[in-house]
Amino acid sequence: MKDTVTQLLEAAIAALQADGVLPADQTFTPNVDNTRDKAHGDFATNIALATAKAAGKPPRQLAEALIDKLPASKAVQKVEIAGPGFINFFMSDASSFDIVRTIIESGENYGRNDNGQGESVQIEFVSANPTGPLHVGHGRGAAIGDCLARLLQANGYKVSREFYYNDAGAQIDNLALSVQARAQGKTPDDEGWPADGYRGDYIIDVAKAYLAGETVTADDREVTAKADAGDLDAIKAFAVAYLRREQDLDLKAFGVEFDVYFLESSLYSGGKVEETVRMLTDNGYTYEKEGATWLRTTEFGDDKDRVMRKTDGGYTYFLPDVAYHLDKWRRGYTTVINEQGADHHSTVTRVRAGLQALKTGIPQGWPEYVLHQMVLVTRSGEEVKLSKRAGSYVTLRDLIDEVGRDATRFFLAARRVDSQLTFDIDLARSQTNENPVYYIQYAHARICSVLRKLGAEGVQVDRQALAERLDGLALEEERDLANRLAQYPELIANAAAQREPHHVTHYLRDLAGQFHTYYNAHKVLVEDESIRDARVALCLAVQQVLVNGLSLIGVGAPEEM
Repeated sequence: MKDTVTQLLEAAIAALQADGVLPADQTFTPNVDNTRDKAHGDFATNIALATAKAAGKPPRQLAEALIDKLPASKAVQKVEIAGPGFINFFMSDASSFDIVRTIIESGENYGRNDNGQGESVQIEFVSANPTGPLHVGHGRGAAIGDCLARLLQANGYKVSREFYYNDAGAQIDNLALSVQARAQGKTPDDEGWPADGYRGDYIIDVAKAYLAGETVTADDREVTAKADAGDLDAIKAFAVAYLRREQDLDLKAFGVEFDVYFLESSLYSGGKVEETVRMLTDNGYTYEKEGATWLRTTEFGDDKDRVMRKTDGGYTYFLPDVAYHLDKWRRGYTTVINEQGADHHSTVTRVRAGLQALKTGIPQGWPEYVLHQMVLVTRSGEEVKLSKRAGSYVTLRDLIDEVGRDATRFFLAARRVDSQLTFDIDLARSQTNENPVYYIQYAHARICSVLRKLGAEGVQVDRQALAERLDGLALEEERDLANRLAQYPELIANAAAQREPHHVTHYLRDLAGQFHTYYNAHKVLVEDESIRDARVALCLAVQQVLVNGLSLIGVGAPEEM
């Protein structure tokens, strides 16, 4: 319907340009919005205010001229001028309910578009160090990153999901020392335990598997344990592979899979880090100071220059990040989105500065970053801080085991990424209307129940036939529900463009609320077949949008609750 209004306004603008009321050499694009108060119609536009200066007329006078030039349309019941020159459109019942037919005919494709025109987009997310189980923060990143990928795919982009494994550096060394200590029979309370060792019970599992000579597979790569507690290199290789496998299993349980797994260690073994250093040096952006090598990041907006190579010869963490993103660019990704925790905020400027210093044509502001805030887990109003398996934090697997995948995914994606999230375990487990996951899924199950009752009465549900029987829809609640359904495609386009998947969860909650209110107030399976069929068709449209929206956040649509 919004497209219809837009097209009518474009025709009116063209007519005024032909009459010389509006300049013919300018482009005027009408902005059409849904009204908040239905007393003001279904849609409103400020085009008369926006173009009044160009026309040399008061906005209300120009609004009258635009209305006079609107082509006749059965979709519009009436048009009014409001305030200083807003134009309000009241749509006819027939046009309002046309969306029901469109949804039923489109099915799973309703809301999808080709805005992306097949452009390749890479989304990097989770990218956890393979030093332990995934924590709840990684879970939020997994939910947001996967939802973004699904949204972009729904908008016509070709998406590649990538996981960057930080399998090099001091943390990996500490992991190997921790597993070695456990393999030697030591505990965290014993003398000789590594100062920065990992204390969680999962280290015991890794050590036992190593001593048993197990073979583990991660990302199609096999590593067999040597079972030699003195071989630290062998322990490191096995421990990394073991924990990568565990993280992969957790992510699969969460419904998240990746197209590419990239190892930080490959940047060193493949010479990409050294190549990056040479390029930065050759471009004149490095210098020596106090025994370290510095990068002039201040020339690209940083508040101070940064150490690139430390006095001990090792690289600081952002240098391999620069090399890694150069590799992304060379792989042809002009759009890259990094979904990471807010603790990565300080790296954004440095990585972008390093990429600019390479002088390879990478644009400013590349790559994009979506940074999520921390997650607070509560039970009975108290913060939950520890997991026995991890030792010091709540794991993603803890949440999945507690409340299930659907609730975990929904809750972790339900807030703006830049806001702190409180994950209430009690709420996520509850089967009440206060639980948004239950509330939305229950709406879907209710519609499935209606269809089962029809079947039990011997009525064949022909979706396409029902889509043509909409004359029985006449209630204001039905019209409002249809208008809500009509908003879905624009919401999907905006959520993808703004990189904000939480808009989908909010929309689904609102849609479910409207449906429950309608269902509780009006019987669907009435005696009058014309009204019954029309209401069933409306229910089918709601069901389809619920399924489509839930699929974008990786949540199921159960038929029974």
